[in-house]
Amino acid sequence: MQRSRKDMQMDTTILERIFEHNNWANALIIQACSTLDDEQLDAEPSSATKGTIRQTLAHLVNSEHNYLSDLVDPQARFNWQAPPSITELRQVALTTGEKFLTLVKDASNPSLQTQVYTDDGYTIEPWVIVLQAINHATEHRE
Repeated sequence: MQRSRKDMQMDTTILERIFEHNNWANALIIQACSTLDDEQLDAEPSSATKGTIRQTLAHLVNSEHNYLSDLVDPQARFNWQAPPSITELRQVALTTGEKFLTLVKDASNPSLQTQVYTDDGYTIEPWVIVLQAINHATEHRE
């Protein structure tokens, strides 16, 4: 079944709104955590949750950056060398979120059309990475 241009425009609008929501939610959780001091950010939880607030936020932001890198520039992947500050988390989340939004605004972008080949020999469709970016962030903001 061939899709019409109108259908593709609707998909793009929906995808843009999903990433706008994701960016808003990431900014909101980081802003809420900005009122915490280092002791609170780095406290080990006494629940089944794994990792501190800072570790969870760093994981969320780092992962989203790396999902984007998988699509546009695999060499741009990174991990924090030291525990990031709230300011660093906010900046990387903002930059990555804006780049993801720009990417999904153009459904014909080659980065969204080309399979991704992983270092361990797997092939991944771009839509899977986009979906994972949203699901992963939602899970950790929970």
